[in-house]
Amino acid sequence: MSTQDLPTLPVLRLTEAVPLPACATEGAAGLDLAAALSAPITLTPGGRTLVPTGVAVAIPEGYAGLLFARSGLALKKGLCLANGVGLIDCDYRGEIKVALLNTGLEPVEIAPGERIAQLMLTPFLKARPVAVEQLPETARGAGGFGSTGTAPLPAPGGDGHG
Repeated sequence: MSTQDLPTLPVLRLTEAVPLPACATEGAAGLDLAAALSAPITLTPGGRTLVPTGVAVAIPEGYAGLLFARSGLALKKGLCLANGVGLIDCDYRGEIKVALLNTGLEPVEIAPGERIAQLMLTPFLKARPVAVEQLPETARGAGGFGSTGTAPLPAPGGDGHG
């Protein structure tokens, strides 16, 4: 797909201190977002913080923005998104902020301009919930949490020995 075929993403830079979001490589799916900080911040082990990116976007209708952790930060520093994956709706126009969580055992410094997350656009379908008396049957049914071939986890407080 050529760049001319891609949907446009209007980006409002709220500060000149951060670069425009960009893909790090030709095959990258996510746009890197940088920390819009005036000074480094330190995140203690188990600590959470909300880091501004200095950008706001106009996501096209029919798309959603998904925020993901950068794999290098997760592996090397133990930083991940506090909410797992962030969701940006197409009607949101405020600054993108990233909730980071330090899962490591050491304090982590986040530097101004450091790439802290990735933004990926994805099309979505809206569902119209309808109340029903029962759901259609399937072979799997309500089985979950290991029901497709591995042993389920023990119940909370149990030792798993029945």
